[in-house]
Amino acid sequence: MADIKKFADDGQDLYIRMSASELEEEDDGKAKTRIIKDQLKDIREGNQKNEGSQKEDLELPLFNISTIASATDNFSDYMKLGEGGFGPVYRGTLADGQEFAVKRLSRSSGQGFNEFMNEITTIAKLQHRNLVKILGCCVQEEEKMLIYEYMANRSLDNFIFDQTRGELLSDWPKRFNIICGIARGLLYLHQDSRLRIIHRDLKASNVLLDDEMNPKISDFGLARMLTGGDQTQGNTKRVVGTYGYMAPEYAADGRFSVKSDVFSFGILILEVISGRRNKGFYHPDHSHNLIGHAWSLWKEGRPLELIDTLLGSSCNPSEVLRSIQVGLLCVQHHPEDRPSMASVVIMLGSDIALAQPKQPGFFSEREHEAGRPHIGNESSTNEISISLLEPR
Repeated sequence: MADIKKFADDGQDLYIRMSASELEEEDDGKAKTRIIKDQLKDIREGNQKNEGSQKEDLELPLFNISTIASATDNFSDYMKLGEGGFGPVYRGTLADGQEFAVKRLSRSSGQGFNEFMNEITTIAKLQHRNLVKILGCCVQEEEKMLIYEYMANRSLDNFIFDQTRGELLSDWPKRFNIICGIARGLLYLHQDSRLRIIHRDLKASNVLLDDEMNPKISDFGLARMLTGGDQTQGNTKRVVGTYGYMAPEYAADGRFSVKSDVFSFGILILEVISGRRNKGFYHPDHSHNLIGHAWSLWKEGRPLELIDTLLGSSCNPSEVLRSIQVGLLCVQHHPEDRPSMASVVIMLGSDIALAQPKQPGFFSEREHEAGRPHIGNESSTNEISISLLEPR
């Protein structure tokens, strides 16, 4: 592992070696090398162009590929933790005993170089107990890798959607702590960090759990930083996210905002309470997804029937009911009706009176299909981010 600070202190330029095949793949290969060099330098110097004169010395260590290979037993299958749109994730242990997780960019990754750089330049600037911490990166030979703190219990979806592992989250206080922790992490991104950040891919598989089941938001490859001090939304022709978590206005029109993240968070609340996925949800009496099922129970005065049977008698009915109501407020169809994350944190932590939720967006699979843009290119599974390209 090498600290890039010493190169700058000595006045040296930093060069990144890339394979010829990668340079041949795209015409801007040299530009990519230069981007990596410049971005890492900016991170090290704590470049705060949008923060006036405030500066911090942020360092992003560079790991040597031989160090990572040795720590992961040459990326052995038994060290593999999982795989997503970025590529495989491995567990590793350094010589000093420190454990870490490494995301290795697949050469066939649909997310690719831009998301790799986006994650480096986004998460390296963030520090919060409910956000996963980046330890460094490796850009050497043909490899591009991100190194994170190791989260012993992996991702939230491994527990809430699995009847066997779900026993480890079979008491309501643990699940409520997870809901509140995610809310605090998202509030930090939207309001309390130096840069306002919209995650754009918040989902159960992107929430990691430490050895005490505390949640940390991860995977910032698709995140967007809003540069204006008061800016809260943006627009894109490239819709990215995960089917089943995307807000209606984002999936249909490419309009993303802090409120589109709030929508995704609302789905997460309902999933944590019910132990069921929004996408692929099945009920013998109707064709609604999880949002629609929760909405129907709410209108019929039976919202507590949403509760995962694993939770049993551990539930605090008033706390669960409040959480369901907050979840439904977050998934309302119109973004202006959804609360901010600051309001959500207050609502979850107090007994203040809550507004009655209005009809949610995408409360049936059919409606969700109708709201999707024309797909020009898609790489998707339930747990892998997708890119939907709007027609020109």
